[in-house]
Amino acid sequence: MPSVTRPSRNRPKREEIVRRLVEAVENELGAGTSYTELSVLRIAEQAQIARSTFYLHFPDKSRLLIAVAEEALQGLFDAAAQWWAADHSDGQAGVEQAMTSMLRVYRAHPRVLRALAEVSYYDDEVSAYWLGKLGAFVATEQQRLEQEQRAGTVSAEMDCANTARLLASMVERTISLHCAATGPEADPPMAKALARSIWLTVYG
Repeated sequence: MPSVTRPSRNRPKREEIVRRLVEAVENELGAGTSYTELSVLRIAEQAQIARSTFYLHFPDKSRLLIAVAEEALQGLFDAAAQWWAADHSDGQAGVEQAMTSMLRVYRAHPRVLRALAEVSYYDDEVSAYWLGKLGAFVATEQQRLEQEQRAGTVSAEMDCANTARLLASMVERTISLHCAATGPEADPPMAKALARSIWLTVYG
């Protein structure tokens, strides 16, 4: 008779290995190693597992980066998505709060998110993952802009699809470059500047 306890016994083991691999990648990136230079052998050594064990859980570095990014991306777009779903009665203050939350999440995992953007330029699998994340956010923006357009609260001449892409790209690239060049003390004025730009683009 098959054991009914084996799956529950194996699950924590896998979770522990994945956690160690994720931590190893974040530590190596934090030490200044680029993801391109980071080998599977080095990741496995830092996670204190055999290289063969790595391949039991991930077929390659691309899949591991996606797993690492999935944790880092938790919450990055949540606050902004909530703002797009809100009634916007609080004006620019609501956008500023959303931008502040995005900056805070990005600050927690800057090297991982920069690695994700870097690798997405030449790795099709990572590119598809990242574009899928951004695409879902763009779709949320576009849906709200079209709703506002039907209600007559934004310009009838607005190209909602391209405006949504523009706003998502602007926010992602601006936050990435800002966090690479400045410390957290510079975040409040950047959140305010982003909020004003977004508000005026939508309602100006």
